[in-house]
Amino acid sequence: MKLAFLGLGVMGFPMAGHLQKAGHSVTVYNRNAEKSAKWVATYGGSSCKTPREAAVGADIVMMCVGNDDDVRSVVYGADGALSGMKSGATLVDHTTASATLARELDAATKKEGKRFIDAPVSGGQAGAENGKLGIMCGGAQADFDAVKDVLNVYAKALVLIGDAGAGQLTKMVNQICIAGLVQALSEGLAFASKAGVDPKRVLEVISKGAAQSWQMENRGTTMIDDKFDFGFAVDWMRKDLGICLDEAKNNGAKLPITALIDQFYGDVQSMGGNRWDTSSLIKRLK
Repeated sequence: MKLAFLGLGVMGFPMAGHLQKAGHSVTVYNRNAEKSAKWVATYGGSSCKTPREAAVGADIVMMCVGNDDDVRSVVYGADGALSGMKSGATLVDHTTASATLARELDAATKKEGKRFIDAPVSGGQAGAENGKLGIMCGGAQADFDAVKDVLNVYAKALVLIGDAGAGQLTKMVNQICIAGLVQALSEGLAFASKAGVDPKRVLEVISKGAAQSWQMENRGTTMIDDKFDFGFAVDWMRKDLGICLDEAKNNGAKLPITALIDQFYGDVQSMGGNRWDTSSLIKRLK
Protein backbone atom coordinates (compact mmCIF):
# COMPACT_ATOMS: atom_id res chain seq x y z
CA MET A 1 0.00 0.00 0.00
CA LYS A 2 0.98 3.63 -0.36
CA LEU A 3 1.49 5.00 3.15
CA ALA A 4 2.53 8.23 4.83
CA PHE A 5 4.09 8.47 8.27
CA LEU A 6 4.28 11.83 10.06
CA GLY A 7 6.68 12.14 13.01
CA LEU A 8 9.98 10.30 13.28
CA GLY A 9 10.78 10.39 16.98
CA VAL A 10 12.04 7.43 19.01
CA MET A 11 8.76 5.62 18.27
CA GLY A 12 7.84 6.81 14.78
CA PHE A 13 11.26 6.25 13.22
CA PRO A 14 11.31 2.46 13.70
CA MET A 15 7.54 2.09 13.21
CA ALA A 16 7.74 3.68 9.78
CA GLY A 17 10.77 1.51 9.08
CA HIS A 18 8.82 -1.67 9.76
CA LEU A 19 6.20 -0.59 7.22
CA GLN A 20 8.81 0.04 4.52
CA LYS A 21 10.56 -3.27 5.25
CA ALA A 22 7.20 -5.05 4.97
CA GLY A 23 6.99 -3.98 1.34
CA HIS A 24 4.78 -0.90 1.57
CA SER A 25 5.67 2.35 -0.19
CA VAL A 26 6.23 4.80 2.68
CA THR A 27 6.62 8.57 2.48
CA VAL A 28 7.67 10.30 5.70
CA TYR A 29 7.51 13.80 7.12
CA ASN A 30 9.30 15.21 10.14
CA ARG A 31 9.68 18.78 11.34
CA ASN A 32 13.44 18.22 11.42
CA ALA A 33 14.25 17.40 7.80
CA GLU A 34 17.57 15.86 8.79
CA LYS A 35 15.68 13.11 10.61
CA SER A 36 13.65 12.44 7.45
CA ALA A 37 16.85 12.21 5.39
CA LYS A 38 18.32 9.79 7.92
CA TRP A 39 15.19 7.63 7.77
CA VAL A 40 15.30 7.46 3.96
CA ALA A 41 19.01 6.58 4.08
CA THR A 42 18.23 3.80 6.58
CA TYR A 43 15.10 2.27 5.08
CA GLY A 44 14.53 3.65 1.59
CA GLY A 45 11.15 5.17 0.82
CA SER A 46 10.87 8.92 0.36
CA SER A 47 10.31 12.11 2.32
CA CYS A 48 8.37 15.34 1.81
CA LYS A 49 8.67 18.86 3.14
CA THR A 50 5.07 19.16 4.39
CA PRO A 51 2.47 16.79 5.86
CA ARG A 52 0.19 17.61 2.93
CA GLU A 53 2.74 16.51 0.35
CA ALA A 54 3.40 13.29 2.26
CA ALA A 55 -0.32 12.50 2.45
CA VAL A 56 -1.09 12.98 -1.24
CA GLY A 57 -2.13 9.66 -2.75
CA ALA A 58 -1.66 7.70 0.48
CA ASP A 59 -4.15 5.00 1.42
CA ILE A 60 -3.31 5.42 5.10
CA VAL A 61 -1.65 8.34 6.87
CA MET A 62 -0.11 7.47 10.23
CA MET A 63 1.22 10.04 12.70
CA CYS A 64 3.11 9.83 15.97
CA VAL A 65 3.93 13.26 17.37
CA GLY A 66 4.03 14.93 20.79
CA ASN A 67 0.68 16.25 21.98
CA ASP A 68 -2.71 17.64 20.92
CA ASP A 69 -1.24 20.86 19.54
CA ASP A 70 1.39 18.95 17.55
CA VAL A 71 -1.32 16.76 16.04
CA ARG A 72 -3.38 19.76 14.99
CA SER A 73 -0.31 21.40 13.46
CA VAL A 74 0.31 18.46 11.12
CA VAL A 75 -3.35 17.73 10.31
CA TYR A 76 -4.95 21.11 9.66
CA GLY A 77 -4.17 24.07 7.43
CA ALA A 78 -3.00 24.48 3.85
CA ASP A 79 0.08 22.33 4.51
CA GLY A 80 -1.73 19.86 6.76
CA ALA A 81 -2.23 16.19 6.02
CA LEU A 82 -6.01 16.43 5.83
CA SER A 83 -5.85 18.78 2.85
CA GLY A 84 -3.68 16.30 0.96
CA MET A 85 -5.53 13.07 1.75
CA LYS A 86 -7.66 11.50 -0.95
CA SER A 87 -11.29 10.57 -0.43
CA GLY A 88 -11.62 7.28 1.47
CA ALA A 89 -8.10 7.42 2.93
CA THR A 90 -7.65 6.75 6.64
CA LEU A 91 -5.85 8.94 9.19
CA VAL A 92 -4.37 6.91 12.05
CA ASP A 93 -3.12 8.79 15.12
CA HIS A 94 -0.56 6.92 17.21
CA THR A 95 0.09 9.99 19.37
CA THR A 96 -0.90 9.77 23.04
CA ALA A 97 -3.40 12.61 23.03
CA SER A 98 -6.81 13.50 24.47
CA ALA A 99 -10.02 11.66 23.70
CA THR A 100 -11.53 15.06 22.90
CA LEU A 101 -9.02 15.52 20.08
CA ALA A 102 -9.73 12.03 18.75
CA ARG A 103 -13.43 12.79 18.47
CA GLU A 104 -12.63 16.12 16.83
CA LEU A 105 -10.44 14.44 14.20
CA ASP A 106 -13.04 11.75 13.61
CA ALA A 107 -15.64 14.41 12.82
CA ALA A 108 -13.22 16.45 10.68
CA THR A 109 -12.18 13.50 8.52
CA LYS A 110 -15.68 12.15 8.02
CA LYS A 111 -16.91 15.59 6.97
CA GLU A 112 -14.51 15.30 4.02
CA GLY A 113 -15.26 11.68 3.14
CA LYS A 114 -12.18 10.30 4.89
CA ARG A 115 -11.66 7.95 7.83
CA PHE A 116 -10.04 8.14 11.26
CA ILE A 117 -8.71 5.76 13.89
CA ASP A 118 -7.13 6.84 17.18
CA ALA A 119 -4.47 4.25 17.91
CA PRO A 120 -2.09 5.12 20.76
CA VAL A 121 0.58 2.54 21.47
CA SER A 122 2.27 0.94 24.46
CA GLY A 123 5.55 -0.89 24.63
CA GLY A 124 8.06 1.95 24.58
CA GLN A 125 11.06 2.39 22.34
CA ALA A 126 11.96 -1.30 22.54
CA GLY A 127 8.46 -2.29 21.46
CA ALA A 128 8.63 0.07 18.50
CA GLU A 129 12.06 -1.17 17.43
CA ASN A 130 11.06 -4.83 17.76
CA GLY A 131 7.63 -4.41 16.17
CA LYS A 132 5.91 -5.59 19.37
CA LEU A 133 3.58 -2.75 20.34
CA GLY A 134 0.22 -2.90 22.03
CA ILE A 135 -2.12 -0.79 19.90
CA MET A 136 -5.44 0.31 21.39
CA CYS A 137 -7.88 1.67 18.84
CA GLY A 138 -11.00 3.78 18.68
CA GLY A 139 -13.23 4.26 15.65
CA ALA A 140 -15.73 2.56 13.39
CA GLN A 141 -15.35 -1.16 12.69
CA ALA A 142 -15.11 -0.61 8.92
CA ASP A 143 -12.37 2.00 9.38
CA PHE A 144 -10.45 -0.34 11.69
CA ASP A 145 -10.79 -3.19 9.21
CA ALA A 146 -9.27 -0.97 6.52
CA VAL A 147 -6.02 -0.50 8.48
CA LYS A 148 -5.60 -3.52 10.75
CA ASP A 149 -3.39 -5.55 8.40
CA VAL A 150 -0.99 -2.63 8.06
CA LEU A 151 -0.91 -1.88 11.80
CA ASN A 152 -0.23 -5.53 12.55
CA VAL A 153 3.21 -5.03 10.97
CA TYR A 154 4.41 -3.51 14.27
CA ALA A 155 1.78 -4.82 16.68
CA LYS A 156 1.99 -7.45 19.38
CA ALA A 157 -1.65 -6.82 20.25
CA LEU A 158 -4.14 -4.82 18.17
CA VAL A 159 -7.64 -4.29 19.55
CA LEU A 160 -10.57 -2.08 18.56
CA ILE A 161 -11.92 -0.88 21.92
CA GLY A 162 -14.89 1.20 20.81
CA ASP A 163 -15.86 4.42 19.09
CA ALA A 164 -13.47 7.29 18.36
CA GLY A 165 -11.64 8.28 21.53
CA ALA A 166 -11.80 4.81 23.08
CA GLY A 167 -8.19 4.12 22.12
CA GLN A 168 -7.01 7.25 23.91
CA LEU A 169 -9.12 6.42 26.97
CA THR A 170 -7.53 2.97 27.06
CA LYS A 171 -4.06 4.51 26.86
CA MET A 172 -4.98 6.64 29.89
CA VAL A 173 -5.80 3.47 31.81
CA ASN A 174 -2.42 2.09 30.73
CA GLN A 175 -0.54 5.13 32.03
CA ILE A 176 -2.49 5.19 35.31
CA CYS A 177 -1.54 1.55 35.92
CA ILE A 178 2.12 2.08 34.98
CA ALA A 179 2.46 5.05 37.33
CA GLY A 180 1.11 3.05 40.27
CA LEU A 181 3.30 0.04 39.50
CA VAL A 182 6.50 2.09 39.19
CA GLN A 183 5.83 3.93 42.46
CA ALA A 184 5.12 0.66 44.31
CA LEU A 185 8.27 -0.93 42.86
CA SER A 186 10.30 2.13 43.86
CA GLU A 187 9.03 1.97 47.42
CA GLY A 188 9.62 -1.77 47.66
CA LEU A 189 13.20 -1.59 46.41
CA ALA A 190 14.00 1.43 48.60
CA PHE A 191 12.51 -0.44 51.57
CA ALA A 192 14.66 -3.51 50.87
CA SER A 193 17.82 -1.39 50.80
CA LYS A 194 16.93 0.38 54.07
CA ALA A 195 16.12 -2.97 55.68
CA GLY A 196 19.57 -4.29 54.81
CA VAL A 197 18.55 -7.07 52.41
CA ASP A 198 19.98 -7.41 48.90
CA PRO A 199 17.31 -5.92 46.60
CA LYS A 200 18.52 -7.95 43.61
CA ARG A 201 18.06 -11.20 45.53
CA VAL A 202 14.66 -9.94 46.64
CA LEU A 203 13.71 -9.38 43.00
CA GLU A 204 14.92 -12.84 42.07
CA VAL A 205 12.27 -14.33 44.34
CA ILE A 206 9.31 -11.96 44.22
CA SER A 207 9.43 -11.62 40.43
CA LYS A 208 8.33 -15.26 40.27
CA GLY A 209 5.26 -14.69 42.42
CA ALA A 210 2.18 -12.49 42.67
CA ALA A 211 4.21 -9.25 42.73
CA GLN A 212 5.57 -9.89 39.22
CA SER A 213 5.07 -7.18 36.59
CA TRP A 214 6.64 -5.97 33.36
CA GLN A 215 8.13 -3.07 35.27
CA MET A 216 9.71 -5.42 37.80
CA GLU A 217 11.11 -7.74 35.14
CA ASN A 218 12.47 -4.98 32.90
CA ARG A 219 13.28 -2.08 35.23
CA GLY A 220 13.83 -3.51 38.70
CA THR A 221 17.55 -4.23 38.33
CA THR A 222 18.27 -1.03 36.41
CA MET A 223 16.52 0.98 39.12
CA ILE A 224 18.79 -0.60 41.72
CA ASP A 225 21.79 0.21 39.51
CA ASP A 226 20.69 3.85 39.19
CA LYS A 227 20.29 3.65 35.40
CA PHE A 228 17.47 5.66 33.87
CA ASP A 229 18.13 5.96 30.15
CA PHE A 230 15.60 3.42 28.88
CA GLY A 231 13.29 5.38 26.63
CA PHE A 232 10.03 6.98 27.74
CA ALA A 233 10.93 10.19 29.57
CA VAL A 234 9.51 11.79 32.70
CA ASP A 235 8.45 14.87 30.72
CA TRP A 236 6.27 12.71 28.50
CA MET A 237 4.81 10.79 31.44
CA ARG A 238 3.78 14.04 33.08
CA LYS A 239 2.10 15.08 29.83
CA ASP A 240 0.22 11.78 29.74
CA LEU A 241 -0.81 11.89 33.39
CA GLY A 242 -2.05 15.44 32.84
CA ILE A 243 -4.33 14.09 30.10
CA CYS A 244 -5.57 11.40 32.51
CA LEU A 245 -6.29 13.90 35.28
CA ASP A 246 -8.09 16.27 32.89
CA GLU A 247 -10.26 13.44 31.60
CA ALA A 248 -11.04 12.37 35.17
CA LYS A 249 -12.43 15.85 35.82
CA ASN A 250 -14.76 15.34 32.86
CA ASN A 251 -15.99 11.86 33.76
CA GLY A 252 -15.93 12.08 37.56
CA ALA A 253 -13.34 9.33 38.10
CA LYS A 254 -11.30 9.49 41.30
CA LEU A 255 -7.52 9.32 40.74
CA PRO A 256 -5.96 10.20 44.11
CA ILE A 257 -2.85 8.03 43.72
CA THR A 258 -2.29 9.09 40.12
CA ALA A 259 -2.49 12.75 41.13
CA LEU A 260 0.06 12.15 43.88
CA ILE A 261 2.47 10.29 41.60
CA ASP A 262 2.17 13.08 39.04
CA GLN A 263 3.50 15.38 41.76
CA PHE A 264 6.29 12.90 42.48
CA TYR A 265 7.31 13.06 38.82
CA GLY A 266 7.35 16.82 39.25
CA ASP A 267 9.90 16.28 42.05
CA VAL A 268 12.02 14.21 39.64
CA GLN A 269 11.88 17.04 37.10
CA SER A 270 13.09 19.47 39.78
CA MET A 271 16.04 17.11 40.34
CA GLY A 272 16.98 17.55 36.67
CA GLY A 273 15.41 14.26 35.60
CA ASN A 274 13.22 15.53 32.76
CA ARG A 275 14.76 13.08 30.30
CA TRP A 276 15.24 10.19 32.72
CA ASP A 277 12.89 7.29 32.07
CA THR A 278 9.81 6.77 34.18
CA SER A 279 11.47 4.29 36.54
CA SER A 280 13.42 7.23 37.99
CA LEU A 281 10.69 7.70 40.60
CA ILE A 282 13.00 5.74 42.91
CA LYS A 283 15.47 8.66 42.85
CA ARG A 284 13.17 10.55 45.24
CA LEU A 285 13.57 7.78 47.80
CA LYS A 286 17.33 7.27 47.68
